[in-house]
Amino acid sequence: MMPTEDPWEENSFQANMFADNAENGSTNADDEEIVEEELLEDEEPLEDEDLLEGASKERKRSRTSRTYPAGSFADSLELGAAIYEHAGNRVRRLTLLEKIGRSPTSGTTRQMITTSGKYGITKGSYNAEYLELSSEGQIIFDNSKSPRNVLQAKFTLAIDQIPPLKKLYGEYVGKRLPAQEVMRDFLKESGEQIDDFKECIDFFIVNVKDLGLLRTIGGAETLIPIEQALEELPGQYIERNSQPVITQKMDSASESENAEMPHSSVWDSICFYITPIGDEDSEQRRHSDLFLSSLVEPAVSELNLRVIRADKIGQQGLITTQIIEHVRRSRLVIIDLSFLNPNVFYEMALRHACKLPVVHIIRKADQVPFDVSQSRCIIIDNTDIYSFVPKIQTYQAEIATQARKALEDPEHRGNPITVFYPEFWK
Repeated sequence: MMPTEDPWEENSFQANMFADNAENGSTNADDEEIVEEELLEDEEPLEDEDLLEGASKERKRSRTSRTYPAGSFADSLELGAAIYEHAGNRVRRLTLLEKIGRSPTSGTTRQMITTSGKYGITKGSYNAEYLELSSEGQIIFDNSKSPRNVLQAKFTLAIDQIPPLKKLYGEYVGKRLPAQEVMRDFLKESGEQIDDFKECIDFFIVNVKDLGLLRTIGGAETLIPIEQALEELPGQYIERNSQPVITQKMDSASESENAEMPHSSVWDSICFYITPIGDEDSEQRRHSDLFLSSLVEPAVSELNLRVIRADKIGQQGLITTQIIEHVRRSRLVIIDLSFLNPNVFYEMALRHACKLPVVHIIRKADQVPFDVSQSRCIIIDNTDIYSFVPKIQTYQAEIATQARKALEDPEHRGNPITVFYPEFWK
């Protein structure tokens, strides 16, 4: 039996980045989904000792592991930013986690450290004594570096050293970004063994967008070369405003309270869409219908969630009671802040007070309200059909990525109450 090709053999740097050791933060327990190759019932037993040894090696190579980080690049910068702010570079892990209000034993904290390590932003596993910035990580957070150097470092980490993302970039650079099904087929044909192609492609789209490599050219989303983006930036130092690191402290009482909150299977499958609805044929209703059908429903369908809007609840009883119940009990809530609607703000505040997963979106024509400006909000340009249609796939990927993060990382809820006044519940 011939051994399968080792996907890491061509690039030792990639192999080192994703090796399971204490230096890069990845572990078998957190990062690998092992698929064991089983013998067929009618398969003859191997008698030859060499063949038995070859079969054993073949089984070990048949294991598949996640070849990309479990999150978008922008969402993985939190740890590196905290290291740079509190220590400059090397810092004790427990000291840093105490500073940013993270539990060292929680699964989400471990995942945060692991994902940051897989991107190469930081060095050190979730049980290492020290955490530190990589050389590229130092460039990203150093305000004295030129924008060109910063973008090059980000591209190296976010795309160039992640095997499936690098393949996608190499295939489609300079071209119109195709449908996700086309990109999925390309990855399969290139030999990538990925359990969730949709997630991987979402991360790719979000990463290249955040790097400024997606441009609307000729009415289509086009992936521009990194060289073009670099040429457009100044090569010398210009003063940059440092981005604040938003951290939150989660006391054990509040964590246990949320952990004990019961969820029925019905509510676990519901995504409640809070949005200005308005009267029939009103601008608000047409806006809500468009975002619902074109963005929200396609984005969360892969998460096995069913989207419900207030006017579609379809139950007997007071509508206000039903809305509050959906705000409180739905597994995920997506909030559209467009039109700065007071009813939306009221329901958003209730959800924030529940400390449950939320995703914020808003049309470009409106300004993000000050009180939630520190939370990540997906800005959607629907100024006209020429601005909106080419970016539909990108917006869907952004919403899906933020939804995954909200559901998978419940400690990092990122709303103003938990960030700025965690004593609210005491």
